[in-house]
Amino acid sequence: MENNNNITEFILLGLSQKKEIEVLCFFLFLLCYLAILVGNLLVMISITCSQLINQPLYFFLSYLSLSDLCYTSTVTPKLITDLLTGKKTISYNGCMTQLFTMHFFGGMEVFILTGMAYDRYVAICKPLHYTVIMTRQKCAAMIAASCAGGFLHSSGQFLLVIFLPYCGPNEIDHYFCDVYPLLKLACTDTSRIGLLVIANSGLMSLVTFVVLLISYAMILYTVRSYSVKNRRKALSTCSSHITVVALFFAPLFFIYFRPATTLPEDKVFALFYTIIAPMLNPLIYTLRNMEMKNAIKKLWCHITGKRK
Repeated sequence: MENNNNITEFILLGLSQKKEIEVLCFFLFLLCYLAILVGNLLVMISITCSQLINQPLYFFLSYLSLSDLCYTSTVTPKLITDLLTGKKTISYNGCMTQLFTMHFFGGMEVFILTGMAYDRYVAICKPLHYTVIMTRQKCAAMIAASCAGGFLHSSGQFLLVIFLPYCGPNEIDHYFCDVYPLLKLACTDTSRIGLLVIANSGLMSLVTFVVLLISYAMILYTVRSYSVKNRRKALSTCSSHITVVALFFAPLFFIYFRPATTLPEDKVFALFYTIIAPMLNPLIYTLRNMEMKNAIKKLWCHITGKRK
């Protein structure tokens, strides 16, 4: 990944320049990352080791946890270690690799969330055809399509920045390598490339969000004729997904669906989809879900029973 420039590494300015705040953030984000690891691994193992893996909703959820785990691991470990170092650097190749992998797993997560919305739409709007429509083969194909979509998205972002010349300065005002901060450092006019970034990330987020809105509008239209009890039961299966979508998409819109520029608030909003959402997702899907609670209890009893 060599280019015609004199930059071999970038300096990440991080979240703060104050040592006291960095030490506090180190312990806070270390705890968050441990919670992300434990929570998402617990969800994945509990689903895989139970009958829930045969249900499309939990099949998607296991892959959502996997994408969450991989997504945050492209950014958070380096952020944590950088908080204790004086000079936060990342090589040119490492920067481009981080950008590609982060957008790959982020794009994959967006498409998985869309697939989960489609699953809820079929379950509520076409319950008699649910088992015929949501077969294991179709679910696996949707996961494969999510991976392909994430790859195409990340490849587009990667190609937009890899051929740009970087001749200095090399300071990135962020805690990870992303498109807009890199465009700011390029030694050329990037206004047209900025529009392509919006077309890639912004429109992808917008289109998938519109699809999600349409699916839930159709769900609300269908359940309006249900009894209060059945309506509450149907919507309870969607509430967790809606919460996760809101946590993930709101900061994405703020950062990517606007002109190609960087703002001081970007780093704070980025924390939502790189750390906070992956940490809260396992809690959101388990605290209000009796089937997940039972699967986790069975797994725990199985582990403790073996130890005894």
